[in-house]
Amino acid sequence: MEEKKNLTAERSLEIIRKSIECSQRTITQNSALPLIWWGTCVLVLALLIAYLWQNHGGAAWNLLWAAIWPIGYLGNWMIDKKREAVPATFVSKCIGYVWTTFGIFCGGTGMLLGLIGSGILPLSLIMPSVFIFGCITSVISLCFGMGTTITGFIIRNRVILVCGLIAGIGGFFGALHFPGHEQLYVMAAVAITGLIVPGLVIHFSTKNKEDMSLCSNH
Repeated sequence: MEEKKNLTAERSLEIIRKSIECSQRTITQNSALPLIWWGTCVLVLALLIAYLWQNHGGAAWNLLWAAIWPIGYLGNWMIDKKREAVPATFVSKCIGYVWTTFGIFCGGTGMLLGLIGSGILPLSLIMPSVFIFGCITSVISLCFGMGTTITGFIIRNRVILVCGLIAGIGGFFGALHFPGHEQLYVMAAVAITGLIVPGLVIHFSTKNKEDMSLCSNH
């Protein structure tokens, strides 16, 4: 009887372990397209704003960053409708909390500085110096990198982890070497390194595994 109970307990733990691993794999697979989508949104907007800033009116074009929220979430919603549904787990909730926090902090800070930079709000609202405009891209790049790196740790994916480290640290120090609109090129590089590349790696890795699985079944 005791041996039977032990076998039952071991079987239960094995089922739980496999369920967690399956959920983790599905979450990793489902993260590919959102990473690519959000990275593409940041990349396109960064290059567009850089062009407009340089040629048609200055820093006020940074207000276009507000468009990333409706566009980004609309695309993400469409992706969610088509991909495999996963029950809410601790892992998926953690990832959601990480990127929600990132969006609130960086989005709110960016919008406030955009309104100040365009003259709609007074600079004295936050500080008497304009130095912060020289490092806001560094701060946002660091937050991007932290969000990506934490996601890599949570889902145990080294590619995402390393890309997050490179994007965050590289973007932070890289942006300090460029003035004005040129910092947006650094932001574009951060989007490619921290979002698009991990998304593409996960997507093609998943696709290759599916192809190999099909071949083995045949």
